[in-house]
Amino acid sequence: MNTKTITVALALFLPLAVTGCIKDVEQRGNLPKPEMLAQLAPGEQTRQDVEALLGTPSTTAVFDSDTWYYISAHTTQYAFYPNHEFDRTIYAVSFDERGILKDVRKLDIEDGRNLTIAARETPTKGREYSFLEQLVGNLGRITTAGPKRP
Repeated sequence: MNTKTITVALALFLPLAVTGCIKDVEQRGNLPKPEMLAQLAPGEQTRQDVEALLGTPSTTAVFDSDTWYYISAHTTQYAFYPNHEFDRTIYAVSFDERGILKDVRKLDIEDGRNLTIAARETPTKGREYSFLEQLVGNLGRITTAGPKRP
C-alpha cells in the first residue's frame, strides 16, 4: 500500500472516530425563565396564575400538593460511560391552604442528598425456575384445539 492511500483512509476515518467520543451536554427538565420568576408575587397570586407564568411543574410534593417543584439539570455523557449530572436547579413554589402563593425557594445540587436503596427483598412463596425449566415447562400446556363452543 502506498502512503497516499493510507493518508486518505485516515483522513476519512479519523473524523468519524473522533465524533463518537464527543461529550453530549443536555439540559433536562423545566427551568423557568428569570423574567417569569421575577413576576411572582407571594401573597398575591394563585396556583392558576403561577401555572400560567411558569407552566406545569416537574413534580409536586409527595405528601401534599401545596408545593410544586420545577426541576432542571445539565447532564453530560462521554462515549459509553453513564450520565453525569454536573448542575441542577430546583425552584420550590409553595402555596398556602387557600392556594395563594406563599414562597419561592431556589435549590441547587448541594441541597440534595444521596439515598441508599435498601437491599432487602420481599420473600415470595413458590420456587424460582431456571430459563430452561420455564421453556420446557410450557411444552405440555400447548393445545392445537381451538376454544370449546357451547
